[in-house]
Amino acid sequence: MTGTDVPLADSPAESPTTPSFRLVYVPGVTPSKWVRIWNERLPDVPLALVQAEPAEAFGLLRGGAADAGLVRLPVDGDDLSAIPLYTETTVVVVPKDHLFAEVEEIFPGDLADELVLHPLDDTLRWEQPPGRPALERPATTADAIELVAAGVGLVAVPQSLARLHHRKDLTYRTLNDVPQSRVALSWPAAEEAPDLVEEFIGIVRGRTVNSTRGRRAEELKGKKQPRPDQKKKPGGAKQTGAKQGGPKGGAKSGARNAAKGTAPARGKSARTSKGAKPRRGRG
Repeated sequence: MTGTDVPLADSPAESPTTPSFRLVYVPGVTPSKWVRIWNERLPDVPLALVQAEPAEAFGLLRGGAADAGLVRLPVDGDDLSAIPLYTETTVVVVPKDHLFAEVEEIFPGDLADELVLHPLDDTLRWEQPPGRPALERPATTADAIELVAAGVGLVAVPQSLARLHHRKDLTYRTLNDVPQSRVALSWPAAEEAPDLVEEFIGIVRGRTVNSTRGRRAEELKGKKQPRPDQKKKPGGAKQTGAKQGGPKGGAKSGARNAAKGTAPARGKSARTSKGAKPRRGRG
């Protein structure tokens, strides 16, 4: 399955002369921001998105069907490298008419009397899941959400999955003091990451075009980069501040102007001498 919010390659298999980059991502992860930056920086390198379940994503990386992946930690094996990107908030999905819908956050102890579903594809590494366990575990998170909507129980998931499976009759609340899901960028382990993988690493880490490494950096080598803007030194006319109202001549010049009834120099405030009456102009 490929994403629809960004331009994709016609096929994951490109000709040897046309490089491409294949990025696998798991449900709940939204790569669109990083893909847009990729398309701006490397418009000649198509990026293909492949969506996969968490258990399948690692197999696609190992089998060469994807160059890199946005996955959930932990990575199952030493043959894959990974860079943690962010940690998600854990929430509890509940019916809108449930008592928990009236509060902002809850704790594991609050679930003691609740039936809490624990799907087989759960991405949270529980030592002891909260609440009362169901007789059977749902196969997927989507199945668990359906059961919550049917009033069977509740389910704890990363916030992005609660948003992904949003329903009008359900809501979710923050669950504190429980495991959280971490999203990472992963790729096949090697002494040095391939150029295109290095490009994507630079994008997710927020590197600028000039600071990134890999293919784009190689293209910029040897090209003269613009120097930072420098303030130009004032030239031309000599500074005559003292004679034109500077520290020495400013007060005297202002006084002469006041005596003659002329307006003060532009940009300076007009002040009346202490005790002096303002002169009236002739009608």
